[in-house]
Amino acid sequence: MTIYPITVNLSEPSYRRMQRAAARTQRSVEELLGDAVAALTPESGALPIDLQTALARWAYLNDAALWQAARTTLQLEQQQRLEALHDKQQRTKLTPAEQVEEQSLLKLYRETQLVRAQAVVLLQQRGYDASASEQFAPVI
Repeated sequence: MTIYPITVNLSEPSYRRMQRAAARTQRSVEELLGDAVAALTPESGALPIDLQTALARWAYLNDAALWQAARTTLQLEQQQRLEALHDKQQRTKLTPAEQVEEQSLLKLYRETQLVRAQAVVLLQQRGYDASASEQFAPVI
């Protein structure tokens, strides 16, 4: 991957915040800014701006926090309920209340997957090999 040097003008307070964040994550200010820019400009461009902003803040997390996020899953009860609703939906029609519940659980599932994916992207940008699926077993 080619790296392009870019000069960024920051105010004194902004630069100090970046220095503190970089020190907390044991990275350089340049690495932190690069990850923040990458997180703010996802490939698809389909994410709402508020979600892009929230995910961009993840560049400030340390590696341990990102690994924990990469292992995030729905709670077992939520997984089982979503599966039960899908099974019922294949046999018969869901009630309006069940449809709302199913949509809510699907939204939560998608958000969880997005969190995991963003954490993996940042870990890979930091040089970690995230190709082994066993690394993503939930931490109990």
